[in-house]
Amino acid sequence: MRFSLLPAALSIWIAGSSSQFVKAPTDLINATGYAGINVRYKEVPTGICELDPNVKSYSGYADVAENEHIFFWFFEARNQDPTEAPLTVWINGGPGSTSMIGLFEENGPCRVDSNGNPYSNPYSWSNASNMLYIDQPTQVGFSYSIITDGYVATSSDGTKSKISIPDGICPDYAGNTCGSYSVANLSLTANTTANAAPNFWKTLQGFMGAFPQYSRNGFHFSTESYGGHYGPIFNEYIEEQNAKKIPGAHHISLETVLIGNGWYDPLIQYQAYYNFTVWPGNTYDYSPYNKSVQAQLYNNLYGKGNCIDQVQDCYDRGINEICSAADSFCANFVESIYDDYLGRDEYDMREFVPDPFPYSYYQDYLNTPKVQSAIGAFQNISGSSSAVYNAFTATGDDSRESGTIEALRKLVAQGVNVVLFAGDADYNCNWLGNEVVAGKVQAPGFENAGYINITTSDSIVHGQVKQAGHFSFSRIYESGHEVPFYQPLAALELFQRAIGGKDIATGTVKLVGSYLTHGTAKSTYREGNATMQFEVLPGNSTYNTMLNGPDKIQRRMADARGVGILSHAGRKFKPGR
Repeated sequence: MRFSLLPAALSIWIAGSSSQFVKAPTDLINATGYAGINVRYKEVPTGICELDPNVKSYSGYADVAENEHIFFWFFEARNQDPTEAPLTVWINGGPGSTSMIGLFEENGPCRVDSNGNPYSNPYSWSNASNMLYIDQPTQVGFSYSIITDGYVATSSDGTKSKISIPDGICPDYAGNTCGSYSVANLSLTANTTANAAPNFWKTLQGFMGAFPQYSRNGFHFSTESYGGHYGPIFNEYIEEQNAKKIPGAHHISLETVLIGNGWYDPLIQYQAYYNFTVWPGNTYDYSPYNKSVQAQLYNNLYGKGNCIDQVQDCYDRGINEICSAADSFCANFVESIYDDYLGRDEYDMREFVPDPFPYSYYQDYLNTPKVQSAIGAFQNISGSSSAVYNAFTATGDDSRESGTIEALRKLVAQGVNVVLFAGDADYNCNWLGNEVVAGKVQAPGFENAGYINITTSDSIVHGQVKQAGHFSFSRIYESGHEVPFYQPLAALELFQRAIGGKDIATGTVKLVGSYLTHGTAKSTYREGNATMQFEVLPGNSTYNTMLNGPDKIQRRMADARGVGILSHAGRKFKPGR
C-alpha cells in the first residue's frame, strides 16, 4: 500500500495520548507573505525538538484558502549563518502521510526516545541547510480544514471513521480515541497530484514572505515515496509560476530536487514487484515465493485484462473510475501478494511485521498538550489522513503516471539538479523500478554513464551512483524505504553534495560541463541474507547502524566492494508511498 506507515489501528490518527481535545492557540503572530498569503506562526521553544538554544525554529500555518490551512515547521541551519544558508523543504508522500515522519524518523534535528524525551540527531539535514517541513495537502498531519471534536469508530469490517461529538464531551464508548481533527470533507483537500501543487506553491510563497531572511539563497526540494509524484509535478508547477511573473509573487530559485524511493510510473513499478521477488530478484539472496505463487503473481500482472492491461487503459483513457479500478486491482492482486504470503515489511523486506524500525515514539509525543501548545497546533496529528487517501483513490491518482517522467525531463533541461536515490531493501518502491524510471528520463549522457562507488567520510561503501551532469540515480545498500534512518551519514553527505552542486560519488567535483561517471552498466553488489530476520523482533528493539540490523543480533558485515575489505552501516523504513 502507498497510504500509511502506521499500523492499521492508527491509520486515522495517532492514538495513545490523543484522548484529549486540542485547545486552539491564541499566541500566533500574523504576517502577510508573498502573493498575499496570510501566515500565522510562533517561535518554538528550545527542547521541543532542536536542543541547541542558539538555533531557532518556528512553526505555524499558511492560510492558502478559506478553511484550508497548511502546517509548517522550520529549523535554522546549525552550522552556518541561517540568513546565508540555503532553504530546503521536505514533504512525505502517502498520499496523506504527515511530514513529521521525515522530521522525527529521518532527517530532522531530533528524535524521541521510548520515554518520550527528544534527543539530538547528529545527522540532521539542518547541519547543511535551513529545513522546512510541510504537512500537505490540507487535513494531513497538523494541517486542517474545519475543526471538530470527536472520536474514531470502527465498523465490523475494520473500517475506521471519525464521528463528531456535539457537546465536546468524550463519551465512555469512545475509549481513548477522542480528539480534535478536521472534518473529512473531500472538497477541502486535494484529490490528485496536480491539484495539490497550487496550495504547496502558496505555502512556499507565504513562508518566504513571512521569513525573507531565510529565503534568499537558493531553494531545494526533498521528498520520498509518493513524492515520486509530488516532486516532479510540484516543482514543474513552481517553474511554470515563475515564468508567469505574477505580481506580488516571489521567484522561487529552484536548484535541486531530491527524491528517495519514489513512486513515479505505475506501469513500470507494478512490474518491478515481480522483478524484486522473482526475477532477477533482490540482492539479499531471498526468494520469497514457491513456483505456484510466482505463477499467480505473473498471471495477475500480465494475464489478459489484469494489472498491466488495466493500468495501460487508465493511461490511455484517463477516466477516474478506470484508474481507480486499476489501482485497486493492482494493489490487491499484485502488490499485496507479498503481504498475503510473507508477513514481511513492505518497506524493509529484511524484517517481519510488526517492524519496530524506524522508531515511532514521537507519535504520542506530538499529541501531548505541551507539544501542541509549543507548536501552535489546532488538531491532533493524523499520521495518515484517510480523507486525503480516499480523495486520491477516487481519482486513481496512484495508478496514473501523471506526467512525472516528462516533468523530471523538463527540470533537467532547466538546469535543476535532479537526484534520485533508493534503499535496496525496500519492496514497496523498490530500487529496480526506480532504476528503470531513471533511464526513462533520458537525461543527456545518462545512458552512457556507469555505476561507481559512493565514497563517504567514514571510508565505508554505502552504495553506488550513476550520474550524467545534473542527473543521478543512487542505489543505497542495506537500507529500507526511509534511507536517512538506515544510512544517516550517507544520506546526509548525499544531501550536502546535491545542494552544493557537487558530484554524488565523491563530493569533490563541481558539476559543470559534461560530468559523467564511468563504471559498470549495472550495480551488481549482493548483500546476501546475513541481515535478513527470520523472526518477529521485540517492540523495544534498537537498530545498530554499524551492524545493519537489530542490536540483539551481534553481526558485523565484512565484504569486498572493489575497494578492499570494509564494514558498513545501514538503516531502514516503513511508510506509505
